[in-house]
Amino acid sequence: MLAAAFRRGVFSIGILAIFVLFVGPVAILVLTSVRPASGAYYIWRGTAFTLHNFVDVMQQSQVVKAMFNSFVLSSLATIFSLGITVGSGYMLSRFSGWIQRSWFATIYIFRTVPYISWVLPLYLVNTRLGIYDTYIGLLLPHIAVHVCFFSWLMKGFFDGINPSMEHAALIDGCTRWGAFYRVALPSAMPGIAALAILCWLSTWNEFLFALILTGQRTPMITSTMAQFVTETGTEWNLMSATAVIAMLPALLVTIFGQKYVIRGLRM
Repeated sequence: MLAAAFRRGVFSIGILAIFVLFVGPVAILVLTSVRPASGAYYIWRGTAFTLHNFVDVMQQSQVVKAMFNSFVLSSLATIFSLGITVGSGYMLSRFSGWIQRSWFATIYIFRTVPYISWVLPLYLVNTRLGIYDTYIGLLLPHIAVHVCFFSWLMKGFFDGINPSMEHAALIDGCTRWGAFYRVALPSAMPGIAALAILCWLSTWNEFLFALILTGQRTPMITSTMAQFVTETGTEWNLMSATAVIAMLPALLVTIFGQKYVIRGLRM
């Protein structure tokens, strides 16, 4: 009896610690975003709250432009990444040969390399090709990272689908592509939906590529927050308001897509 109470107490403390670690920073961020500049350092004291921080932020064209760019880039990266990843995962799951082994080895090697080490070579390549600070210069690295990681997950989704239905479709006269589109692809839709959401969120929240590979023409929302760090100090209230605004699309995607993520990861 005492041991069971002790275990429940330890479990409750652990849950509370995790809750504080994850929710605490978000709560501080939200409180800072509604405090005036004079009260940003004293969020737990005083009763002065304002929504002018959000108005001031949205009146800055650079922030609005960065939000638009991040949305477009996240959507494009998701579409193109899934277009490659679905076929890649299916190939790794259903076929075996030197092509499949070579492709698996390639994505394995690139996945083991920390992508932070790609940044300087990518910057030099983008500059040399004239695609620095453009959509294409930022889109290609994201697609490469997503394909290397999500191909493994997509292979796992297809491994969990019984291939007997595809064999039956082949016996009935379907080509391999026909069996893929009519049988395998619909069965894998929960997994594809889960990957689409994870891919979109990963691109939306990415910071390093956005910081190094963009400038004034195609700013991203994650790197644009740094503009509030000036020589005279940090405008914490405006930076926090920008962060809260940037959280909203990701929060909506997570809320409406969590059932697909859970269903897909259970495949």
